[in-house]
Amino acid sequence: MISFEPKDLSTAKLHGYLLSAVAPRPIAFASTIDADGNPNLSPFSFFNVFSANPPILIFSPARRVRDNTTKHTLENVEAVKEVVINTVNYAIVQQMSLSSTEYPVGVNEFDKAGLTMLQSDLVKPFRVAESPIQLECKVNKIINLGTEGGAGNLVICEVLKLHILESVIDKEGRIDQEQLDLVARAGGSYYSRAKDGFFEIPKPLTTLGIGVDKLPESVRKSSILTGNDLGILGNLAAFPSDSEIEEFLQTSEEFSNVSQADFAIDIIHKRAKSLIENKEAETALLLLMAKEKLNKINT
Repeated sequence: MISFEPKDLSTAKLHGYLLSAVAPRPIAFASTIDADGNPNLSPFSFFNVFSANPPILIFSPARRVRDNTTKHTLENVEAVKEVVINTVNYAIVQQMSLSSTEYPVGVNEFDKAGLTMLQSDLVKPFRVAESPIQLECKVNKIINLGTEGGAGNLVICEVLKLHILESVIDKEGRIDQEQLDLVARAGGSYYSRAKDGFFEIPKPLTTLGIGVDKLPESVRKSSILTGNDLGILGNLAAFPSDSEIEEFLQTSEEFSNVSQADFAIDIIHKRAKSLIENKEAETALLLLMAKEKLNKINT
């Protein structure tokens, strides 16, 4: 074995070792609001349940390792001591990942990730409608563990109300873990699916993704493309250029018959979905944007 004392490692190196060693970890998809009422949504894997009576959850938005800045979520719960902890299942894991992109203050991650804001009953922050379990909480206490980059901030939350998707409850009234289909965080870019084991999601871009909200309406409301598909597209850095779209229209077999392509949106979306599954998201977006341009030409 190789052995280290924490003081002999850089914070970034130690951080990586700890996150890979203590895994998989549950994910707190935390919804907060700032003092002006602007919503924020961000995932945290320093998270667990610590008490049932009173019902207490704790998550920790750590100070950023690279520059020692604090996250909007921490600033929000310091200003408005309420939070909704939403669970993350496999159906929304890509959108959850996209929401972790460091968008500027005031940008709504619900919109960027293509998720639906649902009014809470007892607290001000919104729930994630697509999440199978939503926990409305008040913040009892925040414990700062340090002042340097990488230091955690324990947000001690008391659950005020639970919302559980009826379809994940079995006939005995218990939560069916397979139906719930939760995902957990591991080290690097790895996640774990409760019923399938580990899988990998590339980390969100250091440059901002375009966001689901910027995709064409026909794509956002597709009956074929899933939330995960939209999350992958929304994490791309940029739309294809007009010249790239024009070349694609002239050379792609999907548009060899313009009159048919004009009506074949389902075919285009199925092809895009296949490309996304084959890790060709850039081509999928090019295909979808070519379809949008063709529609405008023909109307």
